[in-house]
Amino acid sequence: MPTRTRAAVLLGLILATLCAALGPTSPAAAHAVVVATTPQRDEVLGYAPREVLVTFSEPIAAVPGRVQVLAPDGKRVNVGDPEVRDGTMRIALRAADRPLGTYLVSYRVVSADSHPISGSFTFAAGAPSATPPVPADAAVESPAGTLVPAAKYLGYLGLLLAVGPPLLAATLWPRRRSRRGATVMALVGLGLVAAATVGTWVGQAAQVVGAPVGRLSMADLRAVADTDIGLVLAVRLALVCLAAALLPTVTRGTAGRWRAGALAAVGLAGLVTWPLAGHPVAAPVPPVSIMLTTVHVAGVTVWLGGLLTLTVFLLRGTHERVLARILPVWSRWATLAVAWLVTAGIIQAAIELGRPSALLGSTYGRLLGAKAALLAVVLVVAAGQRRLIRRRAAAGQPRRVARAAGVELAVTAVILALTAMLVQTPPGRTAGTVAAGVAREGVAQSLTTDLFTLQFDIYPAAAGTTNSLHAYVYTPQAKELPVAEWTITAALPEAGIEPITVDVLALEPHHGSAAIHFPVAGEWTLRIAARTSEIDRSTATTTVTIR
Repeated sequence: MPTRTRAAVLLGLILATLCAALGPTSPAAAHAVVVATTPQRDEVLGYAPREVLVTFSEPIAAVPGRVQVLAPDGKRVNVGDPEVRDGTMRIALRAADRPLGTYLVSYRVVSADSHPISGSFTFAAGAPSATPPVPADAAVESPAGTLVPAAKYLGYLGLLLAVGPPLLAATLWPRRRSRRGATVMALVGLGLVAAATVGTWVGQAAQVVGAPVGRLSMADLRAVADTDIGLVLAVRLALVCLAAALLPTVTRGTAGRWRAGALAAVGLAGLVTWPLAGHPVAAPVPPVSIMLTTVHVAGVTVWLGGLLTLTVFLLRGTHERVLARILPVWSRWATLAVAWLVTAGIIQAAIELGRPSALLGSTYGRLLGAKAALLAVVLVVAAGQRRLIRRRAAAGQPRRVARAAGVELAVTAVILALTAMLVQTPPGRTAGTVAAGVAREGVAQSLTTDLFTLQFDIYPAAAGTTNSLHAYVYTPQAKELPVAEWTITAALPEAGIEPITVDVLALEPHHGSAAIHFPVAGEWTLRIAARTSEIDRSTATTTVTIR
Protein backbone atom coordinates (compact mmCIF):
# COMPACT_ATOMS: atom_id res chain seq x y z
CA MET A 1 0.00 0.00 0.00
CA PRO A 2 1.51 3.41 -0.91
CA THR A 3 2.65 5.67 1.93
CA ARG A 4 0.08 8.35 1.20
CA THR A 5 -2.72 5.79 1.11
CA ARG A 6 -1.64 4.31 4.43
CA ALA A 7 -1.55 7.77 5.95
CA ALA A 8 -5.02 8.59 4.66
CA VAL A 9 -6.44 5.32 6.00
CA LEU A 10 -4.93 5.72 9.46
CA LEU A 11 -5.87 9.38 9.78
CA GLY A 12 -9.36 8.68 8.49
CA LEU A 13 -9.79 5.93 11.05
CA ILE A 14 -8.75 8.17 13.92
CA LEU A 15 -10.85 11.11 12.72
CA ALA A 16 -13.92 8.95 12.09
CA THR A 17 -13.72 7.41 15.54
CA LEU A 18 -13.29 10.80 17.15
CA CYS A 19 -16.30 12.14 15.30
CA ALA A 20 -18.37 9.14 16.42
CA ALA A 21 -18.47 10.75 19.84
CA LEU A 22 -19.55 14.06 18.38
CA GLY A 23 -22.98 15.10 19.56
CA PRO A 24 -24.88 18.23 20.52
CA THR A 25 -23.85 19.78 23.77
CA SER A 26 -26.32 20.41 26.54
CA PRO A 27 -26.33 21.99 29.94
CA ALA A 28 -25.69 18.57 31.43
CA ALA A 29 -22.22 18.68 29.95
CA ALA A 30 -21.24 21.51 32.16
CA HIS A 31 -18.75 20.80 34.92
CA ALA A 32 -19.75 23.11 37.77
CA VAL A 33 -23.03 22.22 39.45
CA VAL A 34 -25.26 24.12 41.84
CA VAL A 35 -24.82 22.57 45.29
CA ALA A 36 -26.98 24.95 47.34
CA THR A 37 -29.38 27.86 46.96
CA THR A 38 -30.92 30.32 49.40
CA PRO A 39 -33.92 30.26 49.23
CA GLN A 40 -33.97 26.55 48.39
CA ARG A 41 -35.35 25.38 45.07
CA ASP A 42 -39.18 25.23 45.21
CA GLU A 43 -39.23 26.61 48.76
CA VAL A 44 -42.28 28.60 49.84
CA LEU A 45 -41.43 31.54 52.09
CA GLY A 46 -43.69 33.68 54.20
CA TYR A 47 -42.02 36.84 52.88
CA ALA A 48 -40.29 38.24 49.80
CA PRO A 49 -36.49 37.88 50.27
CA ARG A 50 -34.05 40.73 49.62
CA GLU A 51 -31.24 38.55 48.25
CA VAL A 52 -30.61 35.20 46.59
CA LEU A 53 -27.49 33.06 47.10
CA VAL A 54 -26.40 30.42 44.58
CA THR A 55 -23.44 28.20 45.52
CA PHE A 56 -21.58 26.16 42.88
CA SER A 57 -19.21 23.21 43.23
CA GLU A 58 -16.26 25.26 41.95
CA PRO A 59 -15.33 28.92 41.45
CA ILE A 60 -17.36 30.71 38.78
CA ALA A 61 -17.59 34.09 37.05
CA ALA A 62 -20.98 35.64 36.29
CA VAL A 63 -21.68 36.59 32.66
CA PRO A 64 -22.62 40.30 32.66
CA GLY A 65 -26.31 40.84 32.03
CA ARG A 66 -27.14 37.13 32.10
CA VAL A 67 -28.15 36.77 35.76
CA GLN A 68 -31.68 37.80 36.61
CA VAL A 69 -34.47 37.30 39.13
CA LEU A 70 -38.04 37.70 37.87
CA ALA A 71 -40.84 38.60 40.25
CA PRO A 72 -44.28 36.95 40.01
CA ASP A 73 -45.41 39.67 37.57
CA GLY A 74 -42.47 38.90 35.24
CA LYS A 75 -40.46 42.04 36.05
CA ARG A 76 -36.79 41.97 36.99
CA VAL A 77 -36.10 42.64 40.65
CA ASN A 78 -32.33 42.00 40.80
CA VAL A 79 -30.29 45.11 41.58
CA GLY A 80 -26.94 45.74 39.90
CA ASP A 81 -24.40 43.03 39.06
CA PRO A 82 -24.23 39.91 41.22
CA GLU A 83 -21.43 39.67 43.75
CA VAL A 84 -19.27 36.56 43.24
CA ARG A 85 -16.83 35.15 45.76
CA ASP A 86 -15.22 31.82 44.76
CA GLY A 87 -18.19 29.54 44.12
CA THR A 88 -20.92 31.65 45.74
CA MET A 89 -22.97 34.22 43.83
CA ARG A 90 -25.03 36.81 45.77
CA ILE A 91 -27.90 38.55 43.94
CA ALA A 92 -29.40 41.60 45.65
CA LEU A 93 -33.16 42.15 45.15
CA ARG A 94 -35.47 45.15 45.35
CA ALA A 95 -39.05 45.02 46.56
CA ALA A 96 -41.35 43.72 43.84
CA ASP A 97 -44.48 45.58 42.76
CA ARG A 98 -46.42 42.33 43.25
CA PRO A 99 -44.34 40.42 45.81
CA LEU A 100 -46.56 37.35 46.32
CA GLY A 101 -46.16 34.31 44.10
CA THR A 102 -43.37 32.50 42.25
CA TYR A 103 -39.94 34.04 41.65
CA LEU A 104 -37.64 32.70 38.95
CA VAL A 105 -33.84 32.86 39.21
CA SER A 106 -31.98 32.31 35.95
CA TYR A 107 -28.23 32.50 35.47
CA ARG A 108 -25.41 32.03 32.99
CA VAL A 109 -21.94 31.76 34.48
CA VAL A 110 -18.52 30.45 33.44
CA SER A 111 -16.93 27.76 35.62
CA ALA A 112 -13.27 27.63 36.58
CA ASP A 113 -12.64 25.00 33.89
CA SER A 114 -13.99 27.44 31.23
CA HIS A 115 -17.36 25.76 30.63
CA PRO A 116 -20.39 28.09 30.47
CA ILE A 117 -23.27 26.96 32.66
CA SER A 118 -26.84 28.11 32.49
CA GLY A 119 -29.84 27.14 34.57
CA SER A 120 -32.75 28.34 36.65
CA PHE A 121 -34.81 27.53 39.71
CA THR A 122 -37.91 28.92 41.42
CA PHE A 123 -39.10 29.74 44.90
CA ALA A 124 -42.28 31.41 46.12
CA ALA A 125 -43.44 34.03 48.56
CA GLY A 126 -46.70 33.02 50.22
CA ALA A 127 -47.64 30.40 47.61
CA PRO A 128 -46.51 29.47 44.07
CA SER A 129 -48.08 31.29 41.14
CA ALA A 130 -50.43 29.37 38.91
CA THR A 131 -48.32 30.61 35.95
CA PRO A 132 -44.65 31.12 36.91
CA PRO A 133 -42.59 33.77 35.08
CA VAL A 134 -40.41 32.57 32.18
CA PRO A 135 -37.09 34.14 31.07
CA ALA A 136 -36.95 35.45 27.50
CA ASP A 137 -34.07 33.13 26.54
CA ALA A 138 -35.42 29.96 28.18
CA ALA A 139 -35.40 28.06 24.88
CA VAL A 140 -31.71 28.66 24.19
CA GLU A 141 -29.84 25.59 25.47
CA SER A 142 -26.81 25.01 23.24
CA PRO A 143 -26.07 28.11 21.16
CA ALA A 144 -22.68 26.81 20.01
CA GLY A 145 -24.10 23.54 18.71
CA THR A 146 -21.35 21.00 17.97
CA LEU A 147 -18.65 23.61 17.40
CA VAL A 148 -16.92 23.26 20.78
CA PRO A 149 -16.74 19.42 20.88
CA ALA A 150 -15.67 19.33 17.22
CA ALA A 151 -12.89 21.81 17.99
CA LYS A 152 -11.69 19.66 20.88
CA TYR A 153 -11.50 16.58 18.69
CA LEU A 154 -9.59 18.39 15.96
CA GLY A 155 -7.21 19.73 18.59
CA TYR A 156 -6.39 16.23 19.84
CA LEU A 157 -5.83 14.97 16.31
CA GLY A 158 -3.63 17.97 15.56
CA LEU A 159 -1.47 17.24 18.62
CA LEU A 160 -0.75 13.71 17.42
CA LEU A 161 0.26 14.91 13.96
CA ALA A 162 2.35 17.80 15.27
CA VAL A 163 4.37 15.88 17.88
CA GLY A 164 5.31 12.57 16.24
CA PRO A 165 7.09 13.73 13.05
CA PRO A 166 9.42 16.30 14.66
CA LEU A 167 10.31 13.85 17.43
CA LEU A 168 11.38 11.07 15.08
CA ALA A 169 12.86 13.41 12.47
CA ALA A 170 15.18 14.99 15.03
CA THR A 171 16.34 11.69 16.53
CA LEU A 172 15.73 8.44 14.63
CA TRP A 173 15.13 9.40 11.00
CA PRO A 174 17.28 7.50 8.45
CA ARG A 175 19.57 9.80 6.47
CA ARG A 176 18.48 8.48 3.07
CA ARG A 177 14.72 8.70 3.68
CA SER A 178 12.80 11.79 2.54
CA ARG A 179 11.53 14.03 5.34
CA ARG A 180 9.08 15.98 3.23
CA GLY A 181 6.05 13.91 4.26
CA ALA A 182 6.92 14.27 7.95
CA THR A 183 7.21 18.04 7.58
CA VAL A 184 3.86 18.28 5.83
CA MET A 185 2.17 16.07 8.46
CA ALA A 186 3.53 18.16 11.32
CA LEU A 187 2.46 21.45 9.70
CA VAL A 188 -1.01 20.01 9.06
CA GLY A 189 -1.15 19.06 12.74
CA LEU A 190 -0.27 22.61 13.80
CA GLY A 191 -2.91 23.92 11.41
CA LEU A 192 -5.53 21.67 13.00
CA VAL A 193 -4.53 22.85 16.48
CA ALA A 194 -4.82 26.48 15.35
CA ALA A 195 -8.22 25.87 13.70
CA ALA A 196 -9.44 24.04 16.81
CA THR A 197 -8.31 26.92 19.01
CA VAL A 198 -10.18 29.47 16.90
CA GLY A 199 -13.26 27.22 16.90
CA THR A 200 -13.09 26.93 20.69
CA TRP A 201 -12.85 30.73 20.94
CA VAL A 202 -15.95 31.26 18.79
CA GLY A 203 -17.86 28.49 20.56
CA GLN A 204 -16.92 29.94 23.94
CA ALA A 205 -18.28 33.33 22.90
CA ALA A 206 -21.55 31.76 21.73
CA GLN A 207 -22.01 29.82 24.96
CA VAL A 208 -21.14 32.76 27.19
CA VAL A 209 -23.57 35.24 25.62
CA GLY A 210 -26.17 32.58 24.87
CA ALA A 211 -26.52 33.50 21.19
CA PRO A 212 -26.07 31.30 18.10
CA VAL A 213 -22.72 31.54 16.32
CA GLY A 214 -24.28 33.35 13.36
CA ARG A 215 -25.50 36.18 15.61
CA LEU A 216 -22.19 36.88 17.36
CA SER A 217 -20.76 40.38 17.09
CA MET A 218 -17.12 41.40 17.19
CA ALA A 219 -17.73 42.69 20.71
CA ASP A 220 -18.89 39.21 21.75
CA LEU A 221 -15.71 37.67 20.32
CA ARG A 222 -13.50 40.30 21.92
CA ALA A 223 -15.18 39.70 25.28
CA VAL A 224 -13.63 36.20 25.42
CA ALA A 225 -10.20 37.84 25.57
CA ASP A 226 -11.06 39.23 29.01
CA THR A 227 -11.60 35.74 30.46
CA ASP A 228 -9.07 33.19 31.71
CA ILE A 229 -9.91 30.80 28.89
CA GLY A 230 -9.38 33.60 26.36
CA LEU A 231 -5.88 34.20 27.69
CA VAL A 232 -5.06 30.48 27.49
CA LEU A 233 -6.35 30.22 23.91
CA ALA A 234 -4.43 33.34 22.84
CA VAL A 235 -1.21 31.92 24.29
CA ARG A 236 -1.85 28.62 22.51
CA LEU A 237 -2.26 30.39 19.16
CA ALA A 238 0.99 32.31 19.71
CA LEU A 239 2.82 29.09 20.56
CA VAL A 240 1.44 27.40 17.43
CA CYS A 241 2.79 30.24 15.27
CA LEU A 242 6.18 30.02 16.96
CA ALA A 243 6.26 26.24 16.52
CA ALA A 244 5.39 26.57 12.83
CA ALA A 245 8.41 28.85 12.38
CA LEU A 246 10.81 26.46 14.13
CA LEU A 247 9.44 23.16 12.89
CA PRO A 248 10.61 22.90 9.22
CA THR A 249 14.31 23.06 10.04
CA VAL A 250 13.86 20.41 12.74
CA THR A 251 11.97 17.95 10.52
CA ARG A 252 14.46 18.53 7.67
CA GLY A 253 17.31 17.67 10.02
CA THR A 254 19.10 21.00 9.56
CA ALA A 255 18.31 22.52 12.96
CA GLY A 256 20.94 22.95 15.58
CA ARG A 257 20.52 22.06 19.22
CA TRP A 258 19.22 25.54 20.02
CA ARG A 259 16.35 25.35 17.54
CA ALA A 260 15.48 21.79 18.49
CA GLY A 261 15.50 22.69 22.18
CA ALA A 262 13.43 25.80 21.53
CA LEU A 263 10.82 23.73 19.63
CA ALA A 264 10.69 21.22 22.50
CA ALA A 265 10.15 24.03 25.02
CA VAL A 266 7.42 25.60 22.85
CA GLY A 267 5.76 22.20 22.50
CA LEU A 268 5.78 21.58 26.24
CA ALA A 269 4.32 25.03 26.90
CA GLY A 270 1.61 24.30 24.34
CA LEU A 271 0.71 21.03 26.07
CA VAL A 272 0.24 22.90 29.36
CA THR A 273 -2.54 24.98 27.77
CA TRP A 274 -4.77 21.89 27.56
CA PRO A 275 -5.16 21.33 31.33
CA LEU A 276 -5.35 25.10 31.86
CA ALA A 277 -8.55 25.08 29.79
CA GLY A 278 -10.16 22.04 31.39
CA HIS A 279 -10.99 20.10 34.56
CA PRO A 280 -7.59 20.42 36.31
CA VAL A 281 -7.92 24.15 37.07
CA ALA A 282 -11.06 23.35 39.10
CA ALA A 283 -9.64 20.24 40.80
CA PRO A 284 -9.11 20.11 44.58
CA VAL A 285 -5.34 20.69 44.10
CA PRO A 286 -5.01 22.54 40.75
CA PRO A 287 -1.17 22.59 40.46
CA VAL A 288 -0.97 18.82 40.93
CA SER A 289 -3.78 18.14 38.45
CA ILE A 290 -2.30 20.52 35.87
CA MET A 291 1.09 18.78 36.11
CA LEU A 292 -0.44 15.29 35.93
CA THR A 293 -2.61 16.15 32.93
CA THR A 294 0.34 17.71 31.10
CA VAL A 295 2.38 14.54 31.66
CA HIS A 296 -0.59 12.42 30.55
CA VAL A 297 -1.12 14.42 27.34
CA ALA A 298 2.64 14.41 26.63
CA GLY A 299 2.79 10.63 27.04
CA VAL A 300 -0.16 10.09 24.69
CA THR A 301 1.15 12.40 21.97
CA VAL A 302 4.69 11.00 22.09
CA TRP A 303 3.45 7.42 22.00
CA LEU A 304 0.66 7.70 19.40
CA GLY A 305 2.24 10.48 17.37
CA GLY A 306 5.51 8.59 17.14
CA LEU A 307 3.75 5.29 16.38
CA LEU A 308 1.71 6.91 13.61
CA THR A 309 4.82 8.49 12.06
CA LEU A 310 6.78 5.22 12.30
CA THR A 311 3.96 3.26 10.69
CA VAL A 312 3.27 5.71 7.85
CA PHE A 313 6.81 6.67 6.87
CA LEU A 314 9.48 4.28 8.20
CA LEU A 315 8.30 0.67 8.53
CA ARG A 316 7.98 0.22 4.77
CA GLY A 317 10.97 0.91 2.55
CA THR A 318 13.59 1.18 5.31
CA HIS A 319 16.49 -1.27 5.23
CA GLU A 320 16.37 -4.09 7.74
CA ARG A 321 19.69 -3.09 9.36
CA VAL A 322 18.42 0.47 9.84
CA LEU A 323 15.16 -0.75 11.38
CA ALA A 324 17.19 -2.97 13.71
CA ARG A 325 18.71 0.20 15.16
CA ILE A 326 15.51 2.32 15.16
CA LEU A 327 12.96 -0.10 16.60
CA PRO A 328 14.69 -0.94 19.93
CA VAL A 329 15.18 2.77 20.67
CA TRP A 330 11.59 3.57 19.76
CA SER A 331 10.37 0.64 21.87
CA ARG A 332 12.13 2.03 24.96
CA TRP A 333 10.70 5.51 24.31
CA ALA A 334 7.18 4.15 23.82
CA THR A 335 7.43 2.10 27.02
CA LEU A 336 8.51 5.18 28.96
CA ALA A 337 5.72 7.31 27.41
CA VAL A 338 3.10 4.67 28.26
CA ALA A 339 4.41 4.47 31.83
CA TRP A 340 4.04 8.27 32.10
CA LEU A 341 0.51 8.37 30.77
CA VAL A 342 -0.69 5.39 32.82
CA THR A 343 0.80 6.63 36.10
CA ALA A 344 -0.38 10.22 35.63
CA GLY A 345 -3.77 9.02 34.38
CA ILE A 346 -4.40 6.80 37.39
CA ILE A 347 -3.54 9.55 39.88
CA GLN A 348 -5.60 12.16 38.04
CA ALA A 349 -8.52 9.73 37.67
CA ALA A 350 -8.51 9.19 41.44
CA ILE A 351 -8.65 12.96 41.95
CA GLU A 352 -11.49 13.49 39.47
CA LEU A 353 -13.51 10.52 40.75
CA GLY A 354 -13.22 11.63 44.36
CA ARG A 355 -14.63 8.37 45.77
CA PRO A 356 -14.61 4.68 44.67
CA SER A 357 -18.41 4.54 44.21
CA ALA A 358 -18.17 7.16 41.43
CA LEU A 359 -16.36 4.65 39.20
CA LEU A 360 -19.61 2.83 38.49
CA GLY A 361 -22.05 5.39 39.86
CA SER A 362 -21.26 8.25 37.46
CA THR A 363 -21.06 8.72 33.69
CA TYR A 364 -17.49 9.99 34.12
CA GLY A 365 -16.49 6.82 36.00
CA ARG A 366 -18.06 4.49 33.44
CA LEU A 367 -16.33 6.27 30.55
CA LEU A 368 -13.08 6.09 32.49
CA GLY A 369 -13.54 2.36 33.03
CA ALA A 370 -14.16 1.79 29.30
CA LYS A 371 -11.04 3.81 28.49
CA ALA A 372 -8.94 1.76 30.93
CA ALA A 373 -10.22 -1.52 29.48
CA LEU A 374 -9.32 -0.49 25.93
CA LEU A 375 -5.94 0.76 27.07
CA ALA A 376 -5.27 -2.67 28.59
CA VAL A 377 -5.92 -4.24 25.18
CA VAL A 378 -3.46 -1.85 23.54
CA LEU A 379 -0.81 -2.55 26.16
CA VAL A 380 -1.11 -6.29 25.54
CA VAL A 381 -0.49 -5.72 21.81
CA ALA A 382 2.38 -3.35 22.59
CA ALA A 383 3.93 -5.91 24.95
CA GLY A 384 3.88 -8.49 22.12
CA GLN A 385 5.65 -6.01 19.85
CA ARG A 386 8.26 -5.31 22.51
CA ARG A 387 9.04 -9.03 22.90
CA LEU A 388 9.43 -9.28 19.13
CA ILE A 389 11.84 -6.35 19.12
CA ARG A 390 13.85 -7.79 22.02
CA ARG A 391 14.35 -11.00 20.01
CA ARG A 392 15.64 -8.75 17.19
CA ALA A 393 13.08 -10.28 14.84
CA ALA A 394 11.02 -7.15 14.23
CA ALA A 395 13.38 -5.60 11.67
CA GLY A 396 12.92 -8.61 9.41
CA GLN A 397 9.14 -8.61 9.78
CA PRO A 398 8.05 -5.01 9.08
CA ARG A 399 4.61 -6.12 7.91
CA ARG A 400 3.92 -7.86 11.21
CA VAL A 401 5.07 -4.79 13.13
CA ALA A 402 2.90 -2.57 10.89
CA ARG A 403 -0.16 -4.74 11.50
CA ALA A 404 0.36 -4.63 15.25
CA ALA A 405 0.84 -0.87 15.09
CA GLY A 406 -2.37 -0.60 13.08
CA VAL A 407 -4.25 -2.44 15.83
CA GLU A 408 -2.75 -0.11 18.44
CA LEU A 409 -3.78 2.97 16.45
CA ALA A 410 -7.27 1.62 15.77
CA VAL A 411 -7.98 0.89 19.43
CA THR A 412 -6.36 4.08 20.66
CA ALA A 413 -8.54 6.03 18.22
CA VAL A 414 -11.49 4.82 20.29
CA ILE A 415 -9.60 5.74 23.46
CA LEU A 416 -9.12 9.27 22.13
CA ALA A 417 -12.84 9.49 21.42
CA LEU A 418 -13.60 8.47 25.00
CA THR A 419 -11.08 11.05 26.21
CA ALA A 420 -12.82 13.74 24.17
CA MET A 421 -16.10 12.73 25.81
CA LEU A 422 -14.53 12.72 29.28
CA VAL A 423 -13.46 16.37 29.04
CA GLN A 424 -17.11 17.29 28.40
CA THR A 425 -18.46 15.17 31.27
CA PRO A 426 -18.77 16.41 34.86
CA PRO A 427 -16.08 14.75 37.03
CA GLY A 428 -17.13 11.87 39.26
CA ARG A 429 -16.39 13.97 42.36
CA THR A 430 -19.41 16.18 41.47
CA ALA A 431 -21.81 13.30 40.70
CA GLY A 432 -24.93 13.53 42.84
CA THR A 433 -23.95 16.99 44.08
CA VAL A 434 -27.15 18.86 43.29
CA ALA A 435 -28.91 21.57 45.24
CA ALA A 436 -31.69 20.09 47.32
CA GLY A 437 -35.25 21.08 46.65
CA VAL A 438 -38.18 21.38 49.05
CA ALA A 439 -40.83 18.69 48.80
CA ARG A 440 -44.42 19.73 49.49
CA GLU A 441 -47.63 17.80 50.00
CA GLY A 442 -50.93 19.18 48.87
CA VAL A 443 -51.56 22.09 46.50
CA ALA A 444 -50.61 25.74 46.97
CA GLN A 445 -51.05 28.50 44.40
CA SER A 446 -50.95 32.26 44.03
CA LEU A 447 -53.48 33.86 41.65
CA THR A 448 -53.73 37.48 40.56
CA THR A 449 -56.90 39.30 39.53
CA ASP A 450 -57.51 42.93 38.64
CA LEU A 451 -58.52 43.57 42.26
CA PHE A 452 -56.27 41.48 44.50
CA THR A 453 -53.72 38.68 44.89
CA LEU A 454 -55.27 35.44 46.13
CA GLN A 455 -53.23 32.69 47.77
CA PHE A 456 -54.67 29.34 48.77
CA ASP A 457 -53.58 25.86 49.79
CA ILE A 458 -55.38 22.52 49.83
CA TYR A 459 -54.20 19.63 52.00
CA PRO A 460 -53.74 16.72 51.40
CA ALA A 461 -55.23 17.23 47.88
CA ALA A 462 -56.53 13.66 47.88
CA ALA A 463 -59.85 12.15 46.78
CA GLY A 464 -62.17 10.27 49.14
CA THR A 465 -61.18 12.21 52.25
CA THR A 466 -61.79 15.58 53.84
CA ASN A 467 -59.35 18.25 52.63
CA SER A 468 -58.64 21.55 54.36
CA LEU A 469 -58.65 24.70 52.22
CA HIS A 470 -57.21 28.04 53.35
CA ALA A 471 -57.46 31.18 51.21
CA TYR A 472 -55.84 34.58 51.78
CA VAL A 473 -56.44 37.88 49.98
CA TYR A 474 -53.86 40.67 49.67
CA THR A 475 -53.49 43.93 47.83
CA PRO A 476 -50.98 43.90 44.92
CA GLN A 477 -48.44 45.33 47.39
CA ALA A 478 -48.93 42.31 49.73
CA LYS A 479 -51.07 44.17 52.31
CA GLU A 480 -53.87 42.18 53.94
CA LEU A 481 -57.21 42.92 52.24
CA PRO A 482 -60.40 42.22 54.27
CA VAL A 483 -63.07 40.14 52.54
CA ALA A 484 -66.76 40.81 53.08
CA GLU A 485 -68.02 37.65 51.36
CA TRP A 486 -66.40 34.42 50.09
CA THR A 487 -67.74 32.12 47.34
CA ILE A 488 -65.84 28.91 46.53
CA THR A 489 -66.90 26.20 44.07
CA ALA A 490 -65.20 23.04 42.76
CA ALA A 491 -66.16 21.11 39.59
CA LEU A 492 -64.87 18.18 37.52
CA PRO A 493 -66.48 18.63 34.07
CA GLU A 494 -64.80 15.60 32.49
CA ALA A 495 -66.52 13.35 35.04
CA GLY A 496 -69.85 15.18 34.77
CA ILE A 497 -69.56 16.71 38.26
CA GLU A 498 -71.19 20.13 38.32
CA PRO A 499 -69.84 22.95 40.54
CA ILE A 500 -70.02 22.09 44.24
CA THR A 501 -70.44 25.09 46.55
CA VAL A 502 -68.16 25.02 49.59
CA ASP A 503 -69.07 26.63 52.93
CA VAL A 504 -66.38 29.11 54.01
CA LEU A 505 -65.53 30.15 57.55
CA ALA A 506 -63.89 33.58 57.91
CA LEU A 507 -61.08 33.02 60.42
CA GLU A 508 -59.57 36.48 59.89
CA PRO A 509 -60.71 39.48 57.83
CA HIS A 510 -58.48 38.43 54.90
CA HIS A 511 -58.43 34.67 55.63
CA GLY A 512 -61.11 32.10 54.77
CA SER A 513 -61.11 28.40 55.66
CA ALA A 514 -63.18 25.49 54.40
CA ALA A 515 -63.47 21.71 54.51
CA ILE A 516 -63.78 20.31 50.98
CA HIS A 517 -64.45 16.75 49.84
CA PHE A 518 -63.39 15.54 46.37
CA PRO A 519 -65.27 12.31 45.52
CA VAL A 520 -62.89 11.25 42.72
CA ALA A 521 -59.38 12.06 41.56
CA GLY A 522 -58.78 14.30 38.57
CA GLU A 523 -58.12 17.83 37.36
CA TRP A 524 -60.67 19.86 39.33
CA THR A 525 -61.69 23.40 38.37
CA LEU A 526 -61.62 25.66 41.43
CA ARG A 527 -63.27 29.10 41.49
CA ILE A 528 -62.66 31.40 44.45
CA ALA A 529 -64.58 34.69 44.50
CA ALA A 530 -64.05 37.44 47.07
CA ARG A 531 -66.17 40.58 47.60
CA THR A 532 -64.09 43.25 49.32
CA SER A 533 -66.71 46.02 49.37
CA GLU A 534 -70.29 46.72 48.32
CA ILE A 535 -69.23 47.01 44.67
CA ASP A 536 -65.77 45.41 44.44
CA ARG A 537 -65.81 41.70 43.65
CA SER A 538 -63.41 39.49 41.67
CA THR A 539 -63.05 35.77 40.91
CA ALA A 540 -59.89 33.70 40.46
CA THR A 541 -60.14 30.43 38.53
CA THR A 542 -57.54 27.65 38.38
CA THR A 543 -57.12 23.90 38.01
CA VAL A 544 -55.83 21.70 40.83
CA THR A 545 -54.70 18.08 40.66
CA ILE A 546 -56.41 15.78 43.15
CA ARG A 547 -54.72 12.40 43.60
